[in-house]
Amino acid sequence: MKKSKKSGLIAVLLLLVLVAAAAAAYLVLAPQIQPSADLKAVSVTVIHADGNEKVFSLETKAETLGQALDEAGLIEGEEGPYGLYILGVDGETVDESKQQWWCLTKGGQQHNQGADSTVLSDGDAYELTFTEGW
Repeated sequence: MKKSKKSGLIAVLLLLVLVAAAAAAYLVLAPQIQPSADLKAVSVTVIHADGNEKVFSLETKAETLGQALDEAGLIEGEEGPYGLYILGVDGETVDESKQQWWCLTKGGQQHNQGADSTVLSDGDAYELTFTEGW
């Protein structure tokens, strides 16, 4: 009986060692899933003419805000001498004859670059506000 108990104990210990070795091998050899360093989370708040706000959370690999907005289908515009001139955002289009335009801000402060020139960083937050009057 004593020999049988010893053999059973040795078998259990051997099984535990094999399970631990298999788990360690899996952790070392399994492919590691790394989040893409290029993926950026960006927030864009659109403030429409009627004052309603809509927040868009974008995850993008785009280099610029203009590219990210275009990829998301949020903007319409035309190329001008200073890059993309945004005419429509989230389905609302300005009427230039009424001096309407989309104002790009970051943190509530007017942004001094166009959307095409604005390089994105993870965590950036921008606003596009329907504005009337030059």
